[in-house]
Amino acid sequence: MLDIRDPKPEDEGVWRELWAGYNRFYEATVPEEATAGTWARVLDPGSAIFCRLAVRDGAVVGFANCVVHPSTWSTLSSCYLEDLFVSLDARGTGAGRALIQDLIDQGRAKGWRRVYWHTRQDNAVARRLYDRFAPADGFVRYVINLT
Repeated sequence: MLDIRDPKPEDEGVWRELWAGYNRFYEATVPEEATAGTWARVLDPGSAIFCRLAVRDGAVVGFANCVVHPSTWSTLSSCYLEDLFVSLDARGTGAGRALIQDLIDQGRAKGWRRVYWHTRQDNAVARRLYDRFAPADGFVRYVINLT
């Protein structure tokens, strides 16, 4: 049985374990203050950042960290799926697909314009899942780090 739900304060430890796995995959180093701040924001109902957890047989196996924001191309909000991660032992069980579908369902219910995300071009496993939802749109991302 797979459930998708909001995080609870007691989920912090397992979310942090998954978060660490996500950052290892992307070879990223996220400062503790950013990790703690992200966790605090996903628990804050007034924050634009939110999280959904995939829970299988009572164990958290994945997360989707998202940001809902206004758009210049529409009067409707957009949902950016910033981080999606499923534990290695739960890959292929439908958890990633369920997290994305949950966001689509929420977006339809809440009147969002779109749900969107990006991934590395060479992330073939994730792209096989993502291609089931929509084709890649051909945009190229540019990043200027300011800190």
